[in-house]
Amino acid sequence: MQRGDARDWRVVQKNLLFLMVSLGALCGCSTSRSDEVVYNPEGFVAPDAPLIEALASDYRIAPLDKLAVNVFQVERLSGEYQVDLTGRIVMPLVGAVDAVNLTTDELQERLKQRLSVDYLKNPDVTVGVVAATGSNITVEGAVRRPGLYPNFGTMTLIQAVAVSGGMDPTANPKRVFVFRQVDGRRMIAGFDLTTIRNGQEPDPEIYRGDIIIVQGSKSKETWQQVFQGVQTFGIFRPI
Repeated sequence: MQRGDARDWRVVQKNLLFLMVSLGALCGCSTSRSDEVVYNPEGFVAPDAPLIEALASDYRIAPLDKLAVNVFQVERLSGEYQVDLTGRIVMPLVGAVDAVNLTTDELQERLKQRLSVDYLKNPDVTVGVVAATGSNITVEGAVRRPGLYPNFGTMTLIQAVAVSGGMDPTANPKRVFVFRQVDGRRMIAGFDLTTIRNGQEPDPEIYRGDIIIVQGSKSKETWQQVFQGVQTFGIFRPI
């Protein structure tokens, strides 16, 4: 896991604690579907658009981010560059430059060093983020490699479970839950991977920001009921 992902993981852990406790209330550790959550609900649509927020000063560049690089009085080098999936940008003269997981200040210094070796004396370089396109989903519970995973394009629930290493031996494929922000409310929907794999139900699309939890049978603790007053469609209290 990259350093940027590690910070994101710490942020999401607080939410995951509540979600895992919540799922404890849903658990019967049986092989049946949950009676507390609606499966494949029609209203479980695409999530709300992400809020536009200023990037933190220590934001670290991610694959597919678009950067604006300005080299003072050198138009040939100035322009917009997209970070490729290998984490690099490719510029005239200097070629490929590693950019992923650097702050803009760190990338500026790297470019200055590269340009000053053979091309410019005391180059004046500024770097800004034009579009931060990196996005993550979270996969937790009874999967082999729980954690944060990038979702840069179209991904389905089956694919999301697969990138986390697949279900572990304790997993209940009939109890897979997706948490999502829709119309300003935290919502949950249940999915049955057995019927999805058999083609009996559609494989739902997974979006950036989704949290997927696969229920397992390892935990035997009795959890306090936290779904009092929560509709079966799965509208959560704000978290």
